[in-house]
Amino acid sequence: MADVKMIGVIGGGQMGSGIAQLTAMHGIDVCLLDVNPQVLSTASSSISSSINRLVSKSQLSQSTASDALKRLRFTTNLNDLSVADFIIEAIVESEEVKKSLFVQLDKIAKSSAILASNTSSISITRLASSTTRPQQVIGMHFMNPPPVMKLIEIVRGADTSDATFAATKALSQRLGKTVITSQDYSGFIVNRILMPMINEAFYTLYTNVATKEDIDTGMKLGTNHPMGPLELADFIGLDVCLSIMKVLHAGLGDNKYSPCPLLVQYVDAGRLGRKRGIGVYDYSKEQKSSKSSSRL
Repeated sequence: MADVKMIGVIGGGQMGSGIAQLTAMHGIDVCLLDVNPQVLSTASSSISSSINRLVSKSQLSQSTASDALKRLRFTTNLNDLSVADFIIEAIVESEEVKKSLFVQLDKIAKSSAILASNTSSISITRLASSTTRPQQVIGMHFMNPPPVMKLIEIVRGADTSDATFAATKALSQRLGKTVITSQDYSGFIVNRILMPMINEAFYTLYTNVATKEDIDTGMKLGTNHPMGPLELADFIGLDVCLSIMKVLHAGLGDNKYSPCPLLVQYVDAGRLGRKRGIGVYDYSKEQKSSKSSSRL
């Protein structure tokens, strides 16, 4: 998509920083926004480390890496995105919070800008309804981590125009991704299938069918999955998994999507997965070891 000269990415967490890195590595100027300066500082360090690691592994040339780092900007001011051609939201998986952001974006973004959401489950139609440009709102669901995973799931809202879809597909392909397209139904394609599997793994653990290790080993070796479902849940974040299950349950109205009580309990206890050092598995020793190594 030759006319996209600058992309705005909102949310400096793992997804947002990964999308910003990916965009910069493909020769597009990008402005990464987060309201928390500390999050932006962490994102900047993470992106630099990731890009330098790719260079050290000869997966990225030094010149491409240097160019990518020059294309990155960081800001806490939403008005800095007023010049963006394309804005991708990657904030917390909450419809209320996302709608509030889209109301603000609609006011500050230039009239031609496309507003995309990286939501993994929330209705694009409802997000678009909070703007005066629903035809220019679309779902652009990156897989985690964005620089590595090959897929982008594009979700068309009820009013998403053909031009917006074509532009989003062209941008996705420019970023080196394979595109799949979903209509605007709860969970879309990937999470409609993935999250019930993860939820069922929690039920399997909850009802003492097997240990967490045997559940994950069974799925890895029995179905050739690179990660077991409980391990994957920890990687995604148990709070995110629970949020998506709630969206599926409410949106599809079927009790088979009811979140497992054990998943709910873990989230209530703050056991959110790798990002908190504990989820289904305990990562505290692993994180302490990593911090010790970084000081050497």
